[in-house]
Amino acid sequence: MKILILNEAKQASESGSEERRCAVSPSSVMRLSRKNVEILVETGAGVSSHYSDSELKEAGASIIDDVNEALSEIDALICVNRPPAEMITKLKPGTLVVGHIDPFFQQPLVTQLSESGMTTVSVEMIPRSSRAQKMDALSSQASLAGYVMVMQAATYLPSILPMMMTPSGTIKPAKVFIIGAGVAGLQAIATAKRLGANVLAYDTRPVVAEQVESLGGKFLKIDIGETGQTKDGYAKELTDEQKQKLQDAQRDAITSSDIVITTAQLFGRKPPVLINKSTLEMMKPGSVVVDMAAQSGGNVEGSVPGETVDVKGVKVIGTGNWSQQVARAATDMYANNIFNLLDEFLDDESGTFNLDLEDDILAGCVITHDGNIINDMLKSAYEGA
Repeated sequence: MKILILNEAKQASESGSEERRCAVSPSSVMRLSRKNVEILVETGAGVSSHYSDSELKEAGASIIDDVNEALSEIDALICVNRPPAEMITKLKPGTLVVGHIDPFFQQPLVTQLSESGMTTVSVEMIPRSSRAQKMDALSSQASLAGYVMVMQAATYLPSILPMMMTPSGTIKPAKVFIIGAGVAGLQAIATAKRLGANVLAYDTRPVVAEQVESLGGKFLKIDIGETGQTKDGYAKELTDEQKQKLQDAQRDAITSSDIVITTAQLFGRKPPVLINKSTLEMMKPGSVVVDMAAQSGGNVEGSVPGETVDVKGVKVIGTGNWSQQVARAATDMYANNIFNLLDEFLDDESGTFNLDLEDDILAGCVITHDGNIINDMLKSAYEGA
């Protein structure tokens, strides 16, 4: 099996930011090489995550300058993000394409992948099951995002997070309120708590209260009627009445906090607005709000995708690309996810990828194959668009 890794820092980004992650690390290259996999890496692919071409070459990769010469020969194109449309036309039918495809919002690209005969794995669609946990790139990157958001908020806060007792007086610990206790939220809770803050958290799924408390946070209990989670562990969408009741109930917690971090994202849908401008304007000057979902629609009214803005003395951070702020760790984790995905389905003797569409993992994450869009959830979303 021959796979190609792109230097995605060279690709134009819709957000205008440069991709700093890479789909392989020296460690994953070494392990893949032992399984009869030939790895071609575009020059400079690992530089932004602080892995040089020489390190990747020493681990077993071949470094190439012009990827266009290799596109028609490879068996798999492994990306962090979406593959460039102009490259898809140069791949041979049946090529395995892997990356963060963002399929619910990229219908033209998914259609192109399908019509070109690609077998496409969207890593966001990997099931959240025990067996697939080691391949779950969405969770690994979200965990890093939770850490980064706390660190960014702490940088902007004109105070400190822990209690500090000195001869000149005592500084009280910062109050941090985290909305959403998924992977990113839980990591944010743990990070803020380690830094000494008082942490309060809320999630529409009462089942996560125990996890919040196990990390040292307090869980805010709000009765908004029946809620729950999907079979994949995501929060179910609330009714308009529930959203309003939730906003009203959270207002006191938001306005009394020094830092608020929102992490509410709905799989395949735009995120809900959790903090409106009137609530934002009630916060203390110097407070910080981090909107994890700013680039996909936003949890905070007034956040700007890719920017940090000031709303009447409150810093609202919507910079996004959270895991890229710790690019080496993000690369290591994503590269491990990719290795585990390939390793699960590689034939050790031939080095070929065993595409078993009856397997529950592949049945969930393979979205195009043999000229068709084959994911039922995706087809339903497109038909209803």
